[in-house]
Amino acid sequence: MLTLIAIFFATSIVSVVTGSTSIITVPVMFQAGINPQVAIATNMFALTLMSVGGTLPFMTPSVVSRQRLPMLIFLTLIGSGVGAFLLSAIPSRTIPLIVSTAIIGVALFSAFYRRSGMEPSPWPVSRNREMAGYVATLLLGVYGGLFSGGYVTILTAVFVSMFRMSFLEAVATTKLINIFSSGIATAVFMRHGIVDYRLGLTLGGTMFVGALIGSRFARQMGSVWLRRIYLTAVWVLGLKLLLGVFHTDLRHSREP
Repeated sequence: MLTLIAIFFATSIVSVVTGSTSIITVPVMFQAGINPQVAIATNMFALTLMSVGGTLPFMTPSVVSRQRLPMLIFLTLIGSGVGAFLLSAIPSRTIPLIVSTAIIGVALFSAFYRRSGMEPSPWPVSRNREMAGYVATLLLGVYGGLFSGGYVTILTAVFVSMFRMSFLEAVATTKLINIFSSGIATAVFMRHGIVDYRLGLTLGGTMFVGALIGSRFARQMGSVWLRRIYLTAVWVLGLKLLLGVFHTDLRHSREP
């Protein structure tokens, strides 16, 4: 428990702006021997509290994008609800493979994604670009409700590229939206009885405090070194988990 608290606290500080919290925390829970479905559900519960803590410092009218917020929240609730229901239909043995694939995919995306949007774009958003942004929000919501690893990271890139938000505006908006994504998914998981409340409250409270600290620390320090440390951790965990999955499958294939 102390090891999990330390990892969740450190991760919430680093990833409050960069996103991709779950691609660090969920594999750690797997390796702690927690059932894959319970790990994802409990992590989502804790992630909801972290999202609240990470949103509070950004809640100013000049930072959060309010123009598209109602539609973005609506699409997120639908997508994340669908994704959460899909978790119960996926066999537990396949979840680590999905998670490891998502980890490596997000690492590749983050490595090649050029962070733009440091200032709001003066160019208007075309109707086609805006519709594409809404469709991407819905589809990413499904993934966010299912696992959430890398969800905020990719959603930030979508908001910058499709809606021409500034990077700060996109980060603030995705943090607020992630409350709804994690919240609706957590409600579904609660209904299925796969949330460990004691563990979730402990880790969630830890992440809430870490997110409050991280949102201030990261904005002052900048994200260059945070991204380098984060990508290194992502690659190491992703490859380790993927090798573990293949090793397990190979062992099962050799058993009579």
